[in-house]
Amino acid sequence: MKSQIITFLIKCPDQKGILAKVTNLFYIEGFNIVSCQQYVNAKANRYYMRVRVDAEGTSISREDLEKKFLELAKPLQCEWSVYYESKRQNVAILVSHTSHCLYDLLERQREGSIDCTVKMIISNHDKLRPIADMFGIPYYYLPVTKETKREQELEIIQLLKEHDVDLVVMARYMQILSENFINHYTSQIINIHHSFLPAFQGANPYGRAYERGVKLIGATAHYATLDLDEGPIIEQDVERITHESTPKTLKQIGADIERLVLARAVKCHLQHRIIVSENRAIVFPEAGE
Repeated sequence: MKSQIITFLIKCPDQKGILAKVTNLFYIEGFNIVSCQQYVNAKANRYYMRVRVDAEGTSISREDLEKKFLELAKPLQCEWSVYYESKRQNVAILVSHTSHCLYDLLERQREGSIDCTVKMIISNHDKLRPIADMFGIPYYYLPVTKETKREQELEIIQLLKEHDVDLVVMARYMQILSENFINHYTSQIINIHHSFLPAFQGANPYGRAYERGVKLIGATAHYATLDLDEGPIIEQDVERITHESTPKTLKQIGADIERLVLARAVKCHLQHRIIVSENRAIVFPEAGE
């Protein structure tokens, strides 16, 4: 096997000997363990592990490695997944009218702080096409109405399949995804929204937050699920504000936080630092990668 980093994500009932058995397998097969992160939820009796190994100098094939790991995992009742760093992940970005999250992600991707290939931008409006043109990324304008929603989503799903998309990012895509869409990409759709939910839903949340005199403003990035805006939380951030803030400045501050929070969440996913357990996301800190 050529030199490359391989990441295993593991979750199982907490029990004695998990760490020893997993690391011993990698030792026997000649892998160098680059990092090993663990978390135990004592209340739920659940164990979580993220382990990264270097395959340089090993001769075992991917197929045999996964077969041996499966043999190890079965008696431990492990759910696991494996990711090979040599495969660059493909990302699709869904947008509507607002450009700040889209532009920020594209800038970070171009500069290399987010390692992926942005295969396409899909929108229900044609407004943001110039940004796609600026970055040389295909832009698909797929308008949607209540009557055409099913057909429009099927078009999107087909595009995602054709381009082998690994992650879908809702960068202020102001549409509610159907159950069919979400089930195609479980834990592969990241959404971003302001922190005023559920108190200030719908249009003009910043104006209504201003009227209530809020003192904190923030954003939440989470995986999309059937429960609207209630999926496993990946990243959040907040900033204090004062009575001198206006609805306009609140919106500007909110946009800045949304950029940062969404970028962090996307990076966590691309680095395989997240294990979803029921409606909770276990997010391991960056381990020097």
